[in-house]
Amino acid sequence: MRIVDERRLALPHLTLAAREWPAHGPKVLALHGWLDNAASFDPLLFLLPDVHAVAIDLPGHGRSDHRPVGAWYHLVDNLTEIDVALDLLGWPSAILLGHSMGAALASLYAAARPNRVDALWLIEGLGPLATPEAELPALMRQALDGRARAHDKQLRVFGSIDDAVGARLAATPMAAVNARLLVERGLRAVEDGFVWSSDPRLMLPGPIRASEAQVEACLAAIECPTLLVTASETPPYFPPALVARRSARVRRLTHRVVCGTHHVHMDDAAATAAAIEGSRAG
Repeated sequence: MRIVDERRLALPHLTLAAREWPAHGPKVLALHGWLDNAASFDPLLFLLPDVHAVAIDLPGHGRSDHRPVGAWYHLVDNLTEIDVALDLLGWPSAILLGHSMGAALASLYAAARPNRVDALWLIEGLGPLATPEAELPALMRQALDGRARAHDKQLRVFGSIDDAVGARLAATPMAAVNARLLVERGLRAVEDGFVWSSDPRLMLPGPIRASEAQVEACLAAIECPTLLVTASETPPYFPPALVARRSARVRRLTHRVVCGTHHVHMDDAAATAAAIEGSRAG
């Protein structure tokens, strides 16, 4: 069985928690999806024994620090944190492994820092969500309204870890054993039970999104070999037509479809690992 270490990366403005999988092979920085955490990659990384992987809890997720009071959770802020995390690890470059939001971040980082990304292994994501330019005023209005109401919300308290797992399964179709992996890393104990450790502000709508043309311009700037793994059951925000259009913008992209739903890298880790190994062999 692979050894997994817990570690902390002290950035100037916050500290990131991480799970490290030491090995002598390629260096991989793993970036999880929205409201997930580093445990998202446990099933997959057990099946990639030669890669030296570090899976971080992104700010506000898992066991990492929350952003300061008054801050927004802008997607682009994570690009600096990827930059500094690589510096702290002593990695001039690495493969970026991303799921969903993490795949969006990896796509953007590869466009901005092509010299630091050796390859992209993307699961259920290629670029961030986009918004038509005309919808931006309404998006900003919605974000400000949500922020104004955020102080009135109370954290939900779960009487047991099993209760929290049930809540996660009600929101996300996935295997119960994998939901438990995410939940156990994503809870903190309080006097009368457990609450989510993630920052409640992550649930607020963001005020700014790129247009589809801007996203596609970023995808066209990706230089490294890119593997995109998508699930056979597609989420509404990542339909096949969008996948095809965005994939056509990336010059060195291989696309593989694995049977399953959005957390296919957990529920069918073997097929996902096989896709990754196939891309490495090619």
